[in-house]
Amino acid sequence: MDNQSDITTASKKTIYKEVMTQLAAIIQDEKNVTARLVTTICLLHHAFDYYYWTGFYLVDPDTPDELVIGPYQGTLGCLRIPFGEGRVKGVCGAAAASGQTVIVEDVHAFPGHISCDSRSQSEIVVPVFSPDGSLFAVLDVDSTDIGSFCDVDQANLELIMSRMVV
Repeated sequence: MDNQSDITTASKKTIYKEVMTQLAAIIQDEKNVTARLVTTICLLHHAFDYYYWTGFYLVDPDTPDELVIGPYQGTLGCLRIPFGEGRVKGVCGAAAASGQTVIVEDVHAFPGHISCDSRSQSEIVVPVFSPDGSLFAVLDVDSTDIGSFCDVDQANLELIMSRMVV
C-alpha cells in the first residue's frame, strides 16, 4: 500500500483492531504515561503506510494554553502550538481549544494551518483527556496524501486515546 487510497475501510478496521490488541497486551499494566504514549505512537505509525507524521502534543503545565511537542515519529515537528483564547493556531490548536476531533482533508485549505512540513497534505487531530476530564494532549497524525482520514480513523483513534492516560 503506497497511500490511503490503496486501503479499504475493512482493511483499516482490521489494522486498528490489531493495533488495539497489541496495545492492550503491551501497556495494560503500564502506569507510566510516557511509556504508554511512546508505545502507542510507535505501533500506530508503523501500522499504516499513510501515517507520515504521528505524535502527541502535550498541554504544557507551565503554560496551560499551549501545547508542547511530545513523543512522535516522523520529520521534525513544531515545538509549541498555542490554543488559548484568541491564540488558536493550526489543526492541533483547533482540536485542543474545542476538545473535539478535527479531520482536515486538505491542510492547505485550513485557515491558520501551521506548516511544519510542506509534504503534509491531510491531518487528523484527536484530543486526549486525563481521568479528571481535563485536556492532557492531542494526537496529531499527518499524511502526504489529500483525504487520508475518515470516520473509521476518527472512531478508532478516539477509542485508543480514551485508554491512553490512567
